[in-house]
Amino acid sequence: MNIFATFEARVRAAVQGLVRAGQLPEGLDLSRVVVEPPRDASHGDLATNAALVLAKEAKTNPKALGEALAAELRRDPDVVEAGVAGPGFINLRLAPNLFHAVVRAALAQGDAYGRGRPGEGDAKGKVNIEYVSANPTGPMHVGHGRGAVFGDALANLLAASGRDVTREYYINDAGAQVDVLARSAHLRYREALGEAVGPVPDGLYPGDYLVPVGRALAETYGRTLLEQPEAEWLPTVRAFAIAAMMDLIRGDLARLGIHHDVFFSEATLKEAVPVLLAELREKGLVYEGRLPPPKGQLAEDWEDREQTLFRTVEFGDDVDRPLLKSDGSFTYFASDIAYHRDKIARGATDLIDVLGADHGGYVKRMQAAVKAVSDGKATLDVKLCQLVRLLRAGEPVKMSKRAGEFITLAEVVDEVGRDAIRFMMLYRKNDATLDFDLAKVVEQSKDNPVFYVQYAHARCVSVFRQAREAMPAEDFSTDGLLRDADLSLLTDSGEAEILRLIAQYPRVIEAAAAAHEPHRVAFYLYELASSLHGFWNKGKDLPQLRFVNPTDRNSTRARLALVEALRGVIASGLAVLGVTAPAEMR
Repeated sequence: MNIFATFEARVRAAVQGLVRAGQLPEGLDLSRVVVEPPRDASHGDLATNAALVLAKEAKTNPKALGEALAAELRRDPDVVEAGVAGPGFINLRLAPNLFHAVVRAALAQGDAYGRGRPGEGDAKGKVNIEYVSANPTGPMHVGHGRGAVFGDALANLLAASGRDVTREYYINDAGAQVDVLARSAHLRYREALGEAVGPVPDGLYPGDYLVPVGRALAETYGRTLLEQPEAEWLPTVRAFAIAAMMDLIRGDLARLGIHHDVFFSEATLKEAVPVLLAELREKGLVYEGRLPPPKGQLAEDWEDREQTLFRTVEFGDDVDRPLLKSDGSFTYFASDIAYHRDKIARGATDLIDVLGADHGGYVKRMQAAVKAVSDGKATLDVKLCQLVRLLRAGEPVKMSKRAGEFITLAEVVDEVGRDAIRFMMLYRKNDATLDFDLAKVVEQSKDNPVFYVQYAHARCVSVFRQAREAMPAEDFSTDGLLRDADLSLLTDSGEAEILRLIAQYPRVIEAAAAAHEPHRVAFYLYELASSLHGFWNKGKDLPQLRFVNPTDRNSTRARLALVEALRGVIASGLAVLGVTAPAEMR
């Protein structure tokens, strides 16, 4: 039950009522009309911008239109009060029975409350979200972890809204970095066979994580690879090392509860890129030409030559982009176009790439490319994740001995746990730098959001334990509460606040999914937890407001219905974030 969607439809019906009455012209664009919570809860339960966004087109005053719409909405039996504020916002106060219906819907629907039904978003097309895609040259670090958590939560969120989602990992296994990996693994292979290899030479990967790869090569191939020239052993060692690194990466991701549907190899694009170039030529989207030097680059550093260029400017880019390097090989951009074209060929219409902040220059060119190769039928949203500063009690954390040059994600998971990492990385918007303090994320206090929200869930569970101990003859099952709870007894302001927040959950899921912003769910859960803890503390001073009162059966049942609905929403929201909902805190 989504009261925001319900009232959006009723506001539009009110507009049509004014059209039929001749007070508004026909054919108004209602697409920008929204219904949302007012910024100040004291103003009401809902607010709509209808008068503001329609006034200009209707050639009328926003406030006057607001008054006319408010008058229409007052006829609705579920509206207690409708008023116009500021330049024309309409604030609505709803009848309590509407919020009681929300609680009953939350209890009856359980995990499904607030979520779209599977397949409900089919008309919007399939979503492909590519995230992590770390080079297969070593274990994941904390920076990779942020993109991994963000991408996984976004995939969960879109699936919760009813979309068909594919989770994809792009394996960068065709560049020079995997040859460096192979040479680094071969060094460890020689070491495993007893050679004294000395310090790892500059240009190779120094981390100890390649030691077991070298041992595994020795066990598999014996001394065979020592007898071969590099041109012969390099492909063998490269494939072996990439497979070992991907096993390591999958293990790191599994620690965070992250699993991909597709692992796509860059190396498989070898034949696809020439085909793509031929198709682009046939469409007239490729030409031979010269590019101006980049802004800020000295003229003597610029290679002024004729290049094979893609007409990305026609599709919104700042400059046309080269598809071939000076040596005749394809650019990374050409491979990326072929890769995204493959996603589209597999049925995706909404593409999302989760990348590091250093890929900002990549966005416009790839959005242009997707528009071009899909004939405008597919879209690309690129979400950039800013850096993570790893701290301990405010001080920067030293480098890892195992990785050689960074702290591994596995080390952080082992220290603070999966839940703390996932929630805290989602409690800040992806495009803002994140300070991740290992000491603070395990504190048991209100200042630690993950503890505060999980504690709220555990507190809800504890209320039922108390109720069953104090009133063992009562049926406190969901069926019993749906049958017997008199929700009209929920009249305190603290209860009203919880009711309003529970009613907002479907809109939070819908809006966060549309904006591709899972941090909205984390913020909402913290607000919901605050409302529970606040009402709990109120009950300490006012015994009549306690959740369990053996002398007042009816109030106890009503509050337990409220608590169970709230618990279900917290558990559902935490599941979207990939965080557990504990029954008790340790």
